[in-house]
Amino acid sequence: MLQLVHHPYYVSPASPDSAFTFDKYALVMTALAESGAAYTLHRPDPMPHRWVEAVHDPAYVAEVAAADVPPQKTRRIGFAVTDRVARRAFLAPGGTWLAARLALKHGYAANCAGGSHHALADTGAGYCVFNDLAIAAHRLIAEGDATRVMIVDLDVHQGDGTATLMAGRTDVFTFSIHAVRNFPSRKARSSLDCGLPDATGDEAYLAALAAHLPSAIDAFAPDLILYQAGVDPHRDDKLGRLALTDEGLARRDRFVMREARARAIPLASVLGGGYGDDRLEVARRHVRSILGLDGAFREGRAAA
Repeated sequence: MLQLVHHPYYVSPASPDSAFTFDKYALVMTALAESGAAYTLHRPDPMPHRWVEAVHDPAYVAEVAAADVPPQKTRRIGFAVTDRVARRAFLAPGGTWLAARLALKHGYAANCAGGSHHALADTGAGYCVFNDLAIAAHRLIAEGDATRVMIVDLDVHQGDGTATLMAGRTDVFTFSIHAVRNFPSRKARSSLDCGLPDATGDEAYLAALAAHLPSAIDAFAPDLILYQAGVDPHRDDKLGRLALTDEGLARRDRFVMREARARAIPLASVLGGGYGDDRLEVARRHVRSILGLDGAFREGRAAA
């Protein structure tokens, strides 16, 4: 059965001065109910402060915990860090870590939040408060649950925060395929970057993925993949510049899972980006991604 991580506090009231809303994290559960899919639900605990501080500046962690983030950092994040947002900021990394632990046991698991790949050491950015991918990867390795973690980031935006926070580590590989002209304007250096031009469609995108991902996996030989499965490369995404169709996103996810399954590498996915005025449809894209990954995982297990 699908292993799913979710917490009611993934949803937080929207800040009145921000365009960002948190309701899609509740709508994902609505879309899952619509799908009729069976799943086992796991509720995460907040990530302990010491693990967040292992990746982020302790002074910034304290600012978030106290819901006292300075205005310049609030502007970079894109919304105010209220008490509820602060609680969520510690829950999302806890969810990604839990999904990874479940993937190590079951082969695949999904966190219904996470993918906050723009957050840097001393500040959040781009709707990201803490970098759950970097925090989870660090804790998994530090506690001996994994030795080599690959972060595959297929959000339409480059995972600049993840690349920066994990730079220089030989036990974490950061892989990013993104729209080269999209946010952030100044890109970081991942272990492997592939920037695509505006309006790249299904075939060109999938060709780039096939050209780079399998060889990167083979060269790095991870024992766990954290997959940032943002759906914002979709052609109708409000903040995307690429042009993937529903089928293109589905083929992307199947390809990633099949490459992991072919090498018996556990994979945990996180939601990542997805934006639009019809937020239920965005949530449905996320759910189709999760169910597609789970379906490809089960195909691989049946073949084995």
